[in-house]
Amino acid sequence: MKWTKYATESIVIAGGQGGGSSLTQLYHPGILFVDNLRTVYVAGSKNQRVMRWPQGATQGSVIVGGNGEGAEADQFSTPIGVSFDQYGNLYVADEWNHRVQRFSLE
Repeated sequence: MKWTKYATESIVIAGGQGGGSSLTQLYHPGILFVDNLRTVYVAGSKNQRVMRWPQGATQGSVIVGGNGEGAEADQFSTPIGVSFDQYGNLYVADEWNHRVQRFSLE
């Protein structure tokens, strides 16, 4: 949900379609990051993925994970943090795999 200054109502910017794994849904969203283009990145701890929601989008896209829970390079076990470096690399803290992974999103 987004609240603008002086707003009396909030705006849904990601999810809002109940919990689930479709591209219009989030399932226990935990951590988010908003970049300078107002793109929202959301880590979901139940569906083990990080999604990208560009400003004004009606659905997101899975950018990493989403392949079930596990320890492979394309899997997570409770992603709990997301961040970017100056080169645009995405870092994801993966709680139960006890690791931080770096992804190039070129």
